[in-house]
Amino acid sequence: MFDWNDLTFFLELARHGRLMPAAKRLRVDHTTVSRRVAELERSIDAKLFDRRPDGFILTEHGHRLLAVAEAIEAQALSVPGVLGSSVGTEPAGRVRVASMEGIAAFYLSGRFRELARTHPGIVIELVTERHLINLTKREADISVSFVPPQGPRLKVQRIGAIRLALFAAPAYLADRGTPTERCELQRHDFVDYVEDLLAIDTVHWLLDILQPESVVFRSTSLAAQQNAVAAGFGIGLLPLFCSKREPSLVPVLPDTAVVMRDVYLSVHEDIEHLGRVRAVTRFLTGLFDRENAYLTRF
Repeated sequence: MFDWNDLTFFLELARHGRLMPAAKRLRVDHTTVSRRVAELERSIDAKLFDRRPDGFILTEHGHRLLAVAEAIEAQALSVPGVLGSSVGTEPAGRVRVASMEGIAAFYLSGRFRELARTHPGIVIELVTERHLINLTKREADISVSFVPPQGPRLKVQRIGAIRLALFAAPAYLADRGTPTERCELQRHDFVDYVEDLLAIDTVHWLLDILQPESVVFRSTSLAAQQNAVAAGFGIGLLPLFCSKREPSLVPVLPDTAVVMRDVYLSVHEDIEHLGRVRAVTRFLTGLFDRENAYLTRF
């Protein structure tokens, strides 16, 4: 029979992926975490982690146990509420949210302050990657993306949309002139993504408007693109939530060069019932609904 207490060590290692952070969370030595997880594996005769140089990765058995262990944890945390006590009923713990760099840095990071006020026990880990995060492998708890991720037992919902538009710096337009028709765009310089490093085709949104003949600056970073546009390199296609942080940028053909992208929220069915995960999904769903005008209108 396995020791129930070993599940605590398993949960922290599964969430952090490395011994030292898990040990720090549990306030024990990292060798204790390693030993207790190894004892759990022996007691249930199953390999729960693949040990790799960059950390611990859950095996298929590990993923199955994680769903059970988190359900047990959730039930344990609900005990004070069942007994009529308010102690320990507030959602708490780490929630890892994955999104693209632009929406994470320019939009979500500041909005999560509101969540911190209402749920101070929840710690958000905002992860940005050029590729789609794998929720099935628990690389994150929640995904906010322009592309709905694929995988078994994922709950995916459209929570809103963002609008993108062409922008340029006043100095650039003073030097090169302001386009008044879409056919004039080919005479201008553009800022764009590095094509061969794009992991998600849908973010190459400039192609929705034109195939530019002159691209003078490329970057995998939306923040770098915005800075290049602001410096006068050329015209760039930016989300409205980015441009609103740089009021000096001038819209170019705002009524005719319109690009929209849906936003999807995804979470694995195994963890959607957890209080902290539910709190974050409710917050994000409400946020995109409440700020629809901010995200889609000038």
